Amino acid sequence: MKKLLAVWTFVVGVALLTLPAQAGNQLAVGLSGYDAVSFHDGTPTVGEARVNHFWNGAIWYFATTENRDKFAANPVNYAPAYDGYCSWAASQGYKAPGDPNFWQIVDGTLYVQVHQRAQELWQADIPANIVSGDENWPRIHPF
Repeated sequence: MKKLLAVWTFVVGVALLTLPAQAGNQLAVGLSGYDAVSFHDGTPTVGEARVNHFWNGAIWYFATTENRDKFAANPVNYAPAYDGYCSWAASQGYKAPGDPNFWQIVDGTLYVQVHQRAQELWQADIPANIVSGDENWPRIHPF
C-alpha cells in the first residue's frame, strides 16, 4: 500500500509540474497605457489607470474622462492599427511591439512603430506599407 501511495504521489506531482502557470487576473493594457485619443489631438499623453475603458481584449487608459468617452463611443476611430503592434513589422509579415514614441496618423488612423528605423522605413512608402500590413495582419494575428 505504501508503494502504491508513493507511486500515486509521484504521478500527481509530475502532472502538477507540467501544468501551465496561471498568472491570475491580468489584462493587456492598450497602447502601453497611452491615451489613444491624445494622439489624434497631436499630443500623446500617458493615461491614468483610474480613467479606463475595456475594449477588444485590453484595458485602455485615458488622460481625461472626455477622451475616455470619445473612445468608448467609437473605439475604431481612435485605436491604433494592427492592435498597436508595429505597422512596419506588419507590412513585412511579422509582429513586433509598438512603441508609442514612434507614431503617425494617416487618413485618421494611428500607426505605431517599434523604433526610429522602423518609422523611417514605414514612411518611405506609407501607401504600399498599409496595403501590405492590411493583407498580412489576418495571417499573423488570426484572432
